[in-house]
Amino acid sequence: MMTYDVCGLGNALVDVLADVASDATIASLGLNKGIMHLVEEERWQQLYQAVENRSPEIAPGGSSANAISTAALLGASTTFCGQVGDDVFGRTYAERLQVYCGRHHLHVREGAPTGKCLSLVSPDAERTMATTLGCAIELEPEHLFYDAIASSRWFHLTGYLFTGGRMGDAAMAGLEHARKHGVRVSLDVADAWVIDTLRDKIWSLITDHAAVVFTNEEEARALCGGTPEQAAARLAECCDLAVVKLGARGSLIQAGGSTIRVPAHPVSHVVDTTGAGDAYAGGFLFALSRGLPLDRCGALASRVASEVVGQRGAVVTTPGRLRQVTHNLLVT
Repeated sequence: MMTYDVCGLGNALVDVLADVASDATIASLGLNKGIMHLVEEERWQQLYQAVENRSPEIAPGGSSANAISTAALLGASTTFCGQVGDDVFGRTYAERLQVYCGRHHLHVREGAPTGKCLSLVSPDAERTMATTLGCAIELEPEHLFYDAIASSRWFHLTGYLFTGGRMGDAAMAGLEHARKHGVRVSLDVADAWVIDTLRDKIWSLITDHAAVVFTNEEEARALCGGTPEQAAARLAECCDLAVVKLGARGSLIQAGGSTIRVPAHPVSHVVDTTGAGDAYAGGFLFALSRGLPLDRCGALASRVASEVVGQRGAVVTTPGRLRQVTHNLLVT
């Protein structure tokens, strides 16, 4: 049986990135700049057709998939489970994930559209997004990758999975399966609005299942209140490791009563911060799977995140780039 360093479960959303010449283009499409718009499939297709001649970039997306792809590109053995439709976007998602990870456990649902996020990138690099969830949130528990979970060191998922659809049931089934087989769980709480909506559920996931919890500063404040240091300490009372990402100020890693402060890796030119947190999580899990001490786990994760913010897109796909820039952190 194949064994994995990290397996991930997530909402499989195709990222479609297109440049727009001006904010007037966004306004002409009836969108508000800088806002994520949740839309129906028909509306999404109309928007896509309006920018299709701009040769948009297409990549497999979703928070968990970004983290899993990053860990794989660093050299971890990984796989990812999510649901896509039997359409061109679903096939593209599967093909790209195969390239990044070498494999996947995607379930294809016939007659349903793949979830998609159209990101319109303004000249000032701000993104305006239109998302249709399609069948991503309707993965049934019976289509979960149970064998892969059981043979993994880490099972990674996010709070987004519990916001609607059957995916929440699948995620809980996966967590119970991980517990049964002694697989450690990594949870990225995902977003402050998830916490505001599902506070009790998120705390239950942390207390009952998570070994590692990732938050950013806003999420930590929404979940725990107080300073990032206070939030990290409170979270670490409920799990083995609490990680609070602080953007340009670095990150905090809390293990029991010990706090490790990790500086951000300097970036000469920030292009797009989208996906930096996912990249950090992927780098951190890769380092954990290699048995690195926590300070080097944080340093490697910070280095990987710095590569993401210096480019457009949530995953660094330049061949060998991530292994090149993290080499010294692995051998020293």
